[in-house]
Amino acid sequence: MPDRPTRPDRSPPSPSEAGGPQTKPEAYRSGFVAIVGAPNAGKSSLMNRLLGQKVAIVTHKPQTTRHRLLGVLTEPSAQIVFWDTPGVHESPKALNQSMVSRALAALADCDVCLWLVDGARRGPEHARVLEALKTRTDAPLMVAVNKADLLDPEELPALLDEFRDLPGLRPPDKLLAVSAKTGKGLKKIKKALASLLPVSPPLYEADALTDQTLRAMAAEYVREAVFELTRQEIPYSTAVTVDEYLEPKTTDKNPVARISCTVHVERESQKKVMIGAGGRTLKKIGQTARRRLEELLETKVFLSLFVRITDGWSEDPKALEDFGYLDPREKR
Repeated sequence: MPDRPTRPDRSPPSPSEAGGPQTKPEAYRSGFVAIVGAPNAGKSSLMNRLLGQKVAIVTHKPQTTRHRLLGVLTEPSAQIVFWDTPGVHESPKALNQSMVSRALAALADCDVCLWLVDGARRGPEHARVLEALKTRTDAPLMVAVNKADLLDPEELPALLDEFRDLPGLRPPDKLLAVSAKTGKGLKKIKKALASLLPVSPPLYEADALTDQTLRAMAAEYVREAVFELTRQEIPYSTAVTVDEYLEPKTTDKNPVARISCTVHVERESQKKVMIGAGGRTLKKIGQTARRRLEELLETKVFLSLFVRITDGWSEDPKALEDFGYLDPREKR
């Protein structure tokens, strides 16, 4: 888990220093916003829409996000640093418990909590998020009901009213409806979040977008393709590591990035499904990931994928640590 940066002991330039009008500037605000919610509430989609770029992988399957992902939105009057967190859910598996642990830790660390609710569906995980909010954060709270595009506009006010007075939870500081799919309410979210952040200089450079390396994003793009193109337990039994990442040589006439990844599964039967008849499934996964990596890197990509059986990796603390899913401090 990346450490929270120290707030810099400096102020952003005043308009006069920047050559602007000689008026008193509003206080600049910056801080960390933890986006929390149940699996598949749309947390990653919302962060990507707010940033205007893809930082987190997105699929229709729940529990796609496994890390606490950072995204930086720098506005003229505020810098909002988002933490996209794994969905809060119940599971006995070590991997899932580590995912939930990271989401709950973000509640304790954030300056503002953004609880994203799936307005079209609320399952048992909804209650677990509510319980976590009651006990794990004192930060200002915004509740955003997502997927407003799927809801009857006449029923929306009553749905929002449900969150004004939840038992055991203080009333939210901000409450609104959004749609990560259509962009409805995004301007309101930015403005509302900025107003809840503490007065502070920016925490990151103005052009910062994320703290993820391209190497890490390559692994995530491959895993995204696995989630989309395989079924049942296969996506949840899969991890991806990068064996080699070579930047394209600028001196080459046709520069190519060369990336080699291993797709880890837990059993021989899963390996057979992952490869597919005649290698077709693995080939399709590679083609999908390569195309998206080329868009990200803006260059040609040569992507090699290998499948390896790493028996029981999702329950093995050492494997979870090696794959980046478990911080050594989280070991039980």
